[in-house]
Parts: sequence; structure tokens; C-alpha cells
Amino acid sequence: MMTAAEEPGSARSARIPTRRYRRRLLLNRFNLAMSLATMAFGMLFLFWIVAVLVQNGYSALSPALFTKMTPPPGSSGGLLNAIIGSLLIVGAATFISTPIGILAGIYLAEFGRDGWLARATRFINDILLSAPSIILGLFVYTIVVLPSQHFSGWAGSLALALIAIPVVVRTTENMLRLVPSSMREAAVALGAPMWKVIVMVTLKAARGGVVTGILLAIARMSGETAPLMFTALNNQFWSADMNGPMANLPVVIFQFAMSPFDDWKALAWAAALLITLAVLGLNILARTVFRQRAMR
Repeated sequence: MMTAAEEPGSARSARIPTRRYRRRLLLNRFNLAMSLATMAFGMLFLFWIVAVLVQNGYSALSPALFTKMTPPPGSSGGLLNAIIGSLLIVGAATFISTPIGILAGIYLAEFGRDGWLARATRFINDILLSAPSIILGLFVYTIVVLPSQHFSGWAGSLALALIAIPVVVRTTENMLRLVPSSMREAAVALGAPMWKVIVMVTLKAARGGVVTGILLAIARMSGETAPLMFTALNNQFWSADMNGPMANLPVVIFQFAMSPFDDWKALAWAAALLITLAVLGLNILARTVFRQRAMR
């Protein structure tokens, strides 16, 4: 038999849930505070990096930076050839990596979820995703630069594409897996072929995440230095020929920052700030545009 203190309607039985609720509430608040503190700790370093870049690179931002070539030591100049070279190399790498990454992600998410080929593809993709960029640069140097016996912008684009492909593959597969199966089943029930279901339903539903993955790949490619040192090298003069050595911002930053000349160091800070602002602006623009489309 239950005593009076243990009856469901007694004051003691009412205090037990209250204690549990308070303990859970305190634990939830503690975990939330720790999460916010961790986020603030990470954001602190982010703002610190941006502040240092702005402090050191803002003074070198001028029209000459976008209209003049990289100068010799002790002379004034800009980064026009390096900016154009980076745009060409990263643009070609994006053109190469995007269709390959999206098609591979579609195969893994829609057709090869459990097959041996899908498992092998995911394994190789994970290796490429974690491989050091300098190893990929040496690989392209061995198979492209050495046989041709000259550096080139195409070799640099190929090295950067090998860096971007696993990022696009992983993001595309994950985003397509988040699309509910009911949407595919509804489209198939209406008589749509599988290719149209993928293009018009699943990819359209996951386009925001896929584009985000492409932007992440572009952001990673934009700051890679080691692969370009082994493939595209650098060029002190104007050149839009992708078959020869090309100037690019990452290698210019490395060379100018390591130099003893103050004017070169100022240009290195400006180039670093330029890359950071470009990547940040690209991400903000993409998120804003796709958020407006989603609201419509």
C-alpha cells in the first residue's frame, strides 16, 4: 500500500517533477551558454583576422591596384595581371569541377546508394577531400607540367579542379539526400522520366545547397597557393595565355609577403584583403539571392 506522502496527489510527489524540470532547465541553459561561448570564441578570431587585413591592406587599395601590373622592387604598381590571372584560372577550374561534381553527386544520391561502385567513389572522394593541396599540385606537375616541359594556367586550373571536385560531390550528395522521397514518388507517379525528376524536382529543391557547395569550392580554390606554385607558377607581366605561366594572387601574396621590400608587402596585404572581401561578398550575394527566391 502507498503511504500518504507517496500518493500521486501529495506534495512530495509534486516536488519531484519540479526538481527534475529545474535540473533539466539548468542543464539546458548551461549547454546553451557554452555553445554561445564557443561560437563567440570562433567569431572573435574571424573578426580579428578581418580587422588585421583591413588595417594593413586598406591603405594600399587604390585605382592603381586594378590598373597597373605587379611592379619591380622599389617601384609603384598594382595587381592587374594577378587579378586577371586568378579569375581565369579559378574560372576554368570551376567550369571543369562543377559538372563533374554535380553529376557524381547525383549518381551517389539517386542511383548508387549501396553499390560497390558508389562505395568506391565515396572512398576516393573522401581521400581527395582530405588530401593536402600540395600533393595534388605535385600530381598535376608530374602528369602535365613535366611532359609538356612548361608551366601553364591550364595545369593550375586542373590542380584547383581536383581540390574543388570532392567538395562539390559531397555537398551535392548530401543536399539531394535531404529532398523527401515523396517528391520523387509524386513526380514518377505523374509519369515523369527519371532524368526529368532529377532535373526538375530534386535538383531544383536542393539548388540552394548545391550552389553553396560550389561557392565553398570556389572559396577554397581562391586561396590555394601550393598547387599553383607547381603548375601555373607566376608571371611578372601581363598574360592571358592559359598555355603559359600566369600571374595569380595567391602566389603573388606569398612572394611579396616574403620579400624585404615594403611596397611589395603592402601589395601583399592588399591582395589578401581583396581575396577575403571577394569570397565574403560572393557568399553574401548568393545567400541573399536564394533567400529572396525561396520567399517568393
